[in-house]
Amino acid sequence: MTYTDKHIIESYSKLFEGLSPSSKIGLIESLTKSLKKENKSVETIFYNSFGAFDLGKEAEEIIEDIRSSRKFREKDIQF
Repeated sequence: MTYTDKHIIESYSKLFEGLSPSSKIGLIESLTKSLKKENKSVETIFYNSFGAFDLGKEAEEIIEDIRSSRKFREKDIQF
């Protein structure tokens, strides 16, 4: 444990001294649940942050779909 981690723990510990026993139990339960959660790898979290989509299509098919859905209109621009 690093010095910073120890300092953070001591600071939180001082904050929790004023809590009621039932609040402390709730806090312990919450911390226990957070420990039981499956830790996602940093790489998975990184790639999920991009909002990419998976249609199960090849790139060429997706490009063709996008191009075919485009609609252009003829309009003269007046200057």
